[in-house]
Amino acid sequence: MRRSFPFECLVGERLVFDWKIVAVTVISLILLVFDDYRSITPFKYWDRVILYLIIPLLVIIVIFREHPRWYGFTLGDWKAGMVLTILGAAIMAPILYVFGQRDPALNAYYRDMTAGLPWTTFLDLIGWEFLFRGWILFAYARRFGPEALWLQSVPFVMAHIGKPELETFFTIIGGFGFGWVAWRTRSFVWPFLIHWFVATFLIMVAAASHTG
Repeated sequence: MRRSFPFECLVGERLVFDWKIVAVTVISLILLVFDDYRSITPFKYWDRVILYLIIPLLVIIVIFREHPRWYGFTLGDWKAGMVLTILGAAIMAPILYVFGQRDPALNAYYRDMTAGLPWTTFLDLIGWEFLFRGWILFAYARRFGPEALWLQSVPFVMAHIGKPELETFFTIIGGFGFGWVAWRTRSFVWPFLIHWFVATFLIMVAAASHTG
């Protein structure tokens, strides 16, 4: 009798996954794709509060049965956070001022976004930062340690494709930098504040150079 080819030889070793890593990864990708193709409210910034802040928090509390602070939803080391936020804003301000005026793509993309500032950027980015620098970063950090700083940067950079080229390239470094601030302070709040400043200031510079 001819021996059948063992199924185990075809599929190889049995794979064992950390179910929370799988959940964080798959849910995050679904949220990012949904955000790109569909909307929940008439305003993108409210969509992002729902998708990137409320939904991950509900998963953490209801499904994972964990406290959100373990995912950076806390002030963490607030003293270090305040210093790093001030330093980050001080370093970025002159860079943003130069490129916000001189880079045509950045200028054209951001100069018409002044309506509702600074609250539109606040709402747009608070969930965005929690997704990458809270939910993804600290979930991955449990399994991969500091490598999570680079891992969370990958979807962050990919999500910027379609934005101005200079900005997208900058997010390779910026994503790691924001991640490091969150890692150092154990909080997503401080990279969020830096990012909020960066986005708001860039829009203001682009708008001012256009009107001038």
